[in-house]
Amino acid sequence: MSFESLGLSAPVLQAVAEKGYTTPTLIQEKAIPICLMGRDVLGCAQTGTGKTASFVLPMIDILSEGRAKARMPRSLILEPTRELAAQVAENFEIYGKYHKLNMALLIGGVSFPDQERALERGADVLIATPGRLLDHFERGGILLNDVKILVIDEADRMLDMGFIPDVERIVATLPPLRQTLFFSATMPPEIKRLADRFLSNPKEVTVAPPASASKNIVQGLAVVPEEDKREALRALIKEQDIKNAIVFCNRKKDVAILQGSLKKHGFNAGALHGDMSQPARMETLEKFKQGEIQILVASDVAARGLDIVAMSHVFNFDVPFSPEDYVHRIGRTGRAGNTGHSFTLASPDEGGLVEAIEKLIGTEIPRVEVPGIETVAFEASDGRRRGRGRGRGGSSSSSRSRSSSSRPPREPRPEAEARPEREARPEREARPEREARAPREPRAERPPRQPRPEREPRPEREARPPRERRPERSDRADRPRQDRRERDDTPAPMGLGDHVPAFLARPTR
Repeated sequence: MSFESLGLSAPVLQAVAEKGYTTPTLIQEKAIPICLMGRDVLGCAQTGTGKTASFVLPMIDILSEGRAKARMPRSLILEPTRELAAQVAENFEIYGKYHKLNMALLIGGVSFPDQERALERGADVLIATPGRLLDHFERGGILLNDVKILVIDEADRMLDMGFIPDVERIVATLPPLRQTLFFSATMPPEIKRLADRFLSNPKEVTVAPPASASKNIVQGLAVVPEEDKREALRALIKEQDIKNAIVFCNRKKDVAILQGSLKKHGFNAGALHGDMSQPARMETLEKFKQGEIQILVASDVAARGLDIVAMSHVFNFDVPFSPEDYVHRIGRTGRAGNTGHSFTLASPDEGGLVEAIEKLIGTEIPRVEVPGIETVAFEASDGRRRGRGRGRGGSSSSSRSRSSSSRPPREPRPEAEARPEREARPEREARPEREARAPREPRAERPPRQPRPEREPRPEREARPPRERRPERSDRADRPRQDRRERDDTPAPMGLGDHVPAFLARPTR
């Protein structure tokens, strides 16, 4: 099947042809016609199968008619990381170059005024991370009541990063009549319940078993002592024909340490992790894409959705704690039908993590040997996760057990001299017995109460005669009213009561 049979417009097909793609992937073949129909889509496909183009291409055709208003975007795409958001924005620029669509990118690490100016121009497509979008919304810089298309990409990654409460707040502000496209590489029960809340009668598109590794990736696992991991990594890099590669670490602090070690031994290495500033992250990623950096040491911030052209190798310096992360890490290679290679370095106490990965992908990872490094076996796991050091000076569990067994036994302490016994305290004299109290005289018995005499019944009251009704106001009006002039308005002296002396009552001249 070709892209022409999917129902895309001529300008979009021209942009796809200039990119070099002629045949759609399975997820694109199934999802694009449904998106063009305006239905909700629940897409589940493994990483590296082209999920981004499956919603970008139909969105360009749908949004080609109409115009966005200031601060009121017409569509919204939510991404878990800044790198994924920037990559989706790049795809819109590539495939939508023959359409006049305005795009705004809201991610952390970029100044608010620049993003506000992009919103003022009107955004047909708004690509954002949940945190930065809520910052603009709470400041009153954006209105979401005109969004017609919502895309939630890498939903399982948002669940791992704790963004689901923010996504729920954002969806609550959107109009209920909209088209929702929900994509995820895995479909755990939590994501399934979330999709049931957000989607309305969706069409489910599943093109591969959840969390399955691509068949184009040649995998390998080497079990080496923890203190020999750096040397084993350098030996694998020298042995393989590497065009470009990503080395994954579980901890951010280990990224900088391992990058410094590789550069010290003459390798062209860069670092990428979440504590770096956004300009530094974008600059490092761009150099890696352009080939200026051959080996990129990164945390799991680079494990999702990054599309590096023809990347040849992926190295897991640490076995990931989550089995799903292993699938996403090695999925950075072997994309677009190319063959990729992945190697994982495991320490003896990581057998439980490897077993969980093999159970998830349904196959055993082939064991390989590293030239010049002794291969060891996994230790019996007791179900507890042990902390590990780094480098030759690290304190692994095996080194701690060896060091504890090599210590000489401690000499027993000399017994303490017996303390002199305390002198016996003199016995206290017996207290004299209290004199016996005289027995109390018994109280005289009270005489029994006599019953009260019954009261005589009260005589009934005579009925009072009915009161005479007061005259109505109309009767009062008929009374003769004394004129105010005839009244004796002479005030009586105050303070003498009814007795007024005669000299006070005489009129004055």
